[in-house]
Amino acid sequence: MSEQFVEVDNFGVELLENIDMRMEPQHSHEEVSSQEVLILIERVILEIVTSLSKDEAPVLVLPKRSSWANVSFDNAVGLQMTSGSSVTTVRSDCSSSVTKFGHILKVLSTIYKLVQSNKYATKRDIYYNDTQLYGSQRTVDSIVDDISCMLKVPRRRLHVLATSKGFISGDLCYLEEDSTKVDCHSNSTATPVSSNVGGIRNIVSSAKFVLIVEKDATFQKLLDDDFCTKLSPCIMITGKGVPDVNSRLMVRKLWDTLHIPIFALVDADPYGIEIMCIYKYGSVAMSFEAHSLTVPSIMWLGLLPSDLQRLRVPEDALIPLTQRDQSKLTSLLKRPYLACQPAWQREMEMMHRSKVKAEIQSLASIAPDYLSRVYLPNKLRYGGWI
Repeated sequence: MSEQFVEVDNFGVELLENIDMRMEPQHSHEEVSSQEVLILIERVILEIVTSLSKDEAPVLVLPKRSSWANVSFDNAVGLQMTSGSSVTTVRSDCSSSVTKFGHILKVLSTIYKLVQSNKYATKRDIYYNDTQLYGSQRTVDSIVDDISCMLKVPRRRLHVLATSKGFISGDLCYLEEDSTKVDCHSNSTATPVSSNVGGIRNIVSSAKFVLIVEKDATFQKLLDDDFCTKLSPCIMITGKGVPDVNSRLMVRKLWDTLHIPIFALVDADPYGIEIMCIYKYGSVAMSFEAHSLTVPSIMWLGLLPSDLQRLRVPEDALIPLTQRDQSKLTSLLKRPYLACQPAWQREMEMMHRSKVKAEIQSLASIAPDYLSRVYLPNKLRYGGWI
């Protein structure tokens, strides 16, 4: 068993030798006290009251979270919001923004009460407290992130949690903030990712590596094949497609605690690659929390476009790229982080030339358990990541 991990172990040693301090946990924002959060909210309200006392229409100024112009790329951190970001103004005297202004104040009021009473609520709870006011869950989700960005305070410090959609399994035990012990060793069922990752403590693991699995179906197939037992010790995690914040926080937490190699297993298509990039380098919308969400040491284990040719995956298991796929691929190749990933560029250019993509499940066309029995063990044994 030890021979199987020689390349993984060597890579782990290399990672430890090259840890960049900029990639280490950033505690300054995370350790903002509850009292400081209350003061930050009070300042916002005071500015509104001051404007009203002057017969001026109150405004709220928010950094633009969706603009690439507001983001810089650092190889050790990922995509991070720049300090001089352009802003958007939410006015109380403008018909197009007054509703959003009201929503922000309502959520700020809820957050203030939660922090003051030391209670927590999910974004879902906030929405269902006044569904008619907010209209949709998406409205609440966006406003909570806007407030977090405006106050420069991580969402957890606002006492707002999100329901997790991800799952985790493997050689891992930890305590939740309320001291509940969580054991992820079960072979048959996975553990839901915690909705309060920041409160996790006492992590215990002998894992040699972490495997991020793009899709739930692939994750479940690996569970059914006892992958974690056969290649023990390891940890598997899935965000079930585009990862939620909790899944990303959990991957980052595992890196900060264990400092072991983290590999990504995604479809050989532009959207799988983009999902891997979100885990590794972050997203524009959440760039203000890059230090707690990104893990630039993540490596692409598979499915590589070059694997399709090397393994002679049957043609009927390959799928032609759509126009949308080609547009996404072109867009990805222009992303700032691709400049420091020449091996990734080559794989993506190979996909562009071949004009085909493939899902991880395409390996089943070679043999039903090829993924867990041959592909992944060989990749890990011989260092087949980029």
